[in-house]
Amino acid sequence: MKWLRSRCLLSTLFVFLFLFLFLGLAGDAAAEKPGITVGVSWSNFQEERWKTDEKALREALDRAGARYLSADAQSSSEKQVSDIETLLARGADVLVVLAQDADAIRPAIQAARAEGIPVIGYDRLIELPGVFYLSFDNVEVGRVQAREVQRVRPNGRYVFIKGGATDPNADLVYGGQREVLASAIDAGRIEVVGDQYVDQWLPELAQRVMEQILTANRDRVDAVVCSNDGMAGGVLAALRAQGLEGLPLSGQDGDHAALNRVARGLQTVSVWKDSRVLGRRAAEIAVALASGQAIDDAVSWQHGPRGVAVDAVLLTPEAITRDRLDVVIDAGWISRETVCRGVSVSPPPACR
Repeated sequence: MKWLRSRCLLSTLFVFLFLFLFLGLAGDAAAEKPGITVGVSWSNFQEERWKTDEKALREALDRAGARYLSADAQSSSEKQVSDIETLLARGADVLVVLAQDADAIRPAIQAARAEGIPVIGYDRLIELPGVFYLSFDNVEVGRVQAREVQRVRPNGRYVFIKGGATDPNADLVYGGQREVLASAIDAGRIEVVGDQYVDQWLPELAQRVMEQILTANRDRVDAVVCSNDGMAGGVLAALRAQGLEGLPLSGQDGDHAALNRVARGLQTVSVWKDSRVLGRRAAEIAVALASGQAIDDAVSWQHGPRGVAVDAVLLTPEAITRDRLDVVIDAGWISRETVCRGVSVSPPPACR
């Protein structure tokens, strides 16, 4: 009997050991079971906002249990094509692409779509059938910029500093600017004395472009409708060198340096596009598309240069002027200290 009890005890131990190992292996297999993999191709991290976008997007994917893969094209279209191919090879179920040059990367995007991989054109339009477009309303960005500059300087000699010629967003923003100012231009109240693209939206190139325009016009410039904050910094450097700082000047993105310029009276407006919201929406849409789900708030949009109809979600931007700086402070986008640094004379309401 003693021998039998020992044998039964040994058998029971074997059963428990087997169940332990089996359940452990099953648990490991479940933990390793792949979920949705989202491949994100960034054009560059030149503007400070892209790191903000990335953080919001990645945190939203983590909450959704999705895997994040990314690549930085470092402002190279050739590298971005290679990056997209690599992201697909590494198992991306959906692509989010901030295009360096939407035309140059078309073959890589078409290859992804041919494999049935959903693609989201993030913030910048990729005008191909079946490619989702997620951005802020860039035409409205341009309208806001033009309205705020014109509010300060209704008449005079205007300069337009546009984004990169290969970026469809540059023309969308410019279209909004011209829409607002068309009647004043046609009536002769506004004279356009400079109108130029800036390759890759580079601040240092914007500065050189503005210097050339000032030279050509013997510094006779009254306002600058500039398409983003980074370039506005370059434009301001050119204006300052000629003693013209303080002219009406626009931008977009809500860059910290730009918001400080707004507080100091050196920039008229920064059109704020809360990129935290955009990053979160990109994560939500990417997971939904990879799961075969419809995007309920998507609309059909076909206002790109080629008129191609794409599904789109366009968020609403906000004008941040001297009297609205509390909006970005209260939203936790920027601290009051950063906004108000260096403000001394005639402080805006946020700095009093």
